[in-house]
Amino acid sequence: MLTLYLFISTLVRRIKIGLKDPEFRGLFYAALIIIGVGGWFYHSVEGWSWLDSFYFTIITLTTVGYGDFSPKTDLGKLFTMVYVVLGLGIISSFILILARQPGKQQSALLQRFRSHTDTPPAETNSSDSPTKDKQP
Repeated sequence: MLTLYLFISTLVRRIKIGLKDPEFRGLFYAALIIIGVGGWFYHSVEGWSWLDSFYFTIITLTTVGYGDFSPKTDLGKLFTMVYVVLGLGIISSFILILARQPGKQQSALLQRFRSHTDTPPAETNSSDSPTKDKQP
């Protein structure tokens, strides 16, 4: 349970930080829209429950594809083909930029840890170190 809490709190923190970046914000809203459109479509056309519709949407766009749900109507199958091609790029780009987010602004805990473990570099004699002029 602690692990789930830490995961969710880290995810929320990364999203809050990311929303300050225009690229992240655009992908975040595009991902929400593409997931919302898919959920609405499968609920309306296939007659699935809201939970099943969003479950299928997420499983499909993250390429997990358990196979427990699949569209039965021709319109649902056509939509899914186009949906995967468009949605996969948006979702994968969003996941990648979300994963990169901590590199831009590290957590305070990580910064404190690094400040306590970093040791100052040893002093070197400048005459012993090679310079660009001495290199071939």
